[in-house]
Amino acid sequence: MKIDILTLFPEMFASVFQESIIKRALDQKLVEINVINFRDFSQDIHHKVDDTPYGGGNGMVLMCQPIYDCIESIKTKDSKVIMLTPDGKKYEQKIAYDLSKEKHLILLCGHYEGFDERIRKIVDLEISIGDYVLTGGEIPAMVLADSIIRLIPGVIEEESHLVDSFNDQLLDYETYTKPEDFRGMKVPEVLLSGNHQKIDEFRKNSRYNRTKERRPDLLKK
Repeated sequence: MKIDILTLFPEMFASVFQESIIKRALDQKLVEINVINFRDFSQDIHHKVDDTPYGGGNGMVLMCQPIYDCIESIKTKDSKVIMLTPDGKKYEQKIAYDLSKEKHLILLCGHYEGFDERIRKIVDLEISIGDYVLTGGEIPAMVLADSIIRLIPGVIEEESHLVDSFNDQLLDYETYTKPEDFRGMKVPEVLLSGNHQKIDEFRKNSRYNRTKERRPDLLKK
């Protein structure tokens, strides 16, 4: 998979993709990530990418020309262009799975007071990572990249993400490690039994009960 991230602040990504699972995926060439400053595509003598909104109002609005030219320079028939925006479709695990099957993702990070409305014409999907506002689309782009890359075959063991939280609209099951008894808090005996059938049943019940307690809205889906 290839992921191109279009941003005005490429330095924000300098260390994020050089750690842990994503770094290993890059080293193994399971994914290619490019961070592109779309200011470089501005035709303005001062490399301007934003301007005041028609009709008045606060803030600055990102202009069409730099973004259109940037996207058109890298887009192919296999590309899926995604705009990170507060009014996009709310991101969830199913979308991450669907996007992990794509060959080329272009993630467009907004800033300032948002995009010229006409920029939406060149994107395939608009995504929000939650009902709150950030200073830009860079952190959401990191969220998407991380959640998608780990689902690419070969990056982690398939079993590891099949029981992730939000698969089948359920949270993950409770887990424990050594010691068996910590300050009087004991590991459930079934996990020490060696009976894998009972352990599987315990974990299924744990997923359901935890979801019912913490996120009953997921069960309604």
